[in-house]
Amino acid sequence: MPNPTDAYASRDPSPASPARRAEAVTPNDTTDLNAVAKALYVGVAGHVRVVPVAAPGGAAVTFSNHPVGYLPIQCSRVLQTGTTAQSLVALFD
Repeated sequence: MPNPTDAYASRDPSPASPARRAEAVTPNDTTDLNAVAKALYVGVAGHVRVVPVAAPGGAAVTFSNHPVGYLPIQCSRVLQTGTTAQSLVALFD
């Protein structure tokens, strides 16, 4: 498959710009994501417990009953404990 020209490669990423990379997420209580995610995609609704990137002391927060769709939170970890949502995808620049 030919490599398409990337017209956006020279643009600075911003929180509002579309993601340039995505990875499936396996929630884990002790392991951070490979990089800070700019957002998450929730494929099956439920609770999503994350560690926001700028959380004081690494405090986790739960987004209760999050519907299918995007969760616009920059986070370093998605916790297994407290997360019931499924088919999670982390979005990155």
